[in-house]
Amino acid sequence: MRRSRCIGRTRGGLNSKLHAVCDEKGRLVRLLLTAGRTHDHKGAAALLSTLPQGRELLGDRGYDSARFRADLIKRGIQPCIPSTRSRKIAMPHDRTLYRQRHRIENAFGRLKDWRRIATRYHRCAHTFFSAICIAATVIFWLP
Repeated sequence: MRRSRCIGRTRGGLNSKLHAVCDEKGRLVRLLLTAGRTHDHKGAAALLSTLPQGRELLGDRGYDSARFRADLIKRGIQPCIPSTRSRKIAMPHDRTLYRQRHRIENAFGRLKDWRRIATRYHRCAHTFFSAICIAATVIFWLP
């Protein structure tokens, strides 16, 4: 089995973004809540130092930057990130492997099954992130 990691983000209510990393089974292993106007590269850079071991990292176009790719390669992780449309020379990526990115989307879907997370019941970012962590812990251990 390939040890790949997926990185993704979703927008929460009240202008926030949840950046997450999941393992090959689709379980959330790293979470980061940033302000909604914060660029995805900053969220990825904050998660980079805590990335678990893996061979590949699957990400969407929002995480495409030369610096992020270079940092991943320096850590021994092969990036599988499609190029943004504004990039003049497209970076190659494995389309077959990229199809496995549905795991992070499914993980966000399981998180949003929890009503307090889907509707952003908590106004304070600290308590909202705490609810996300509780839900992610429960989801991690469910079959």
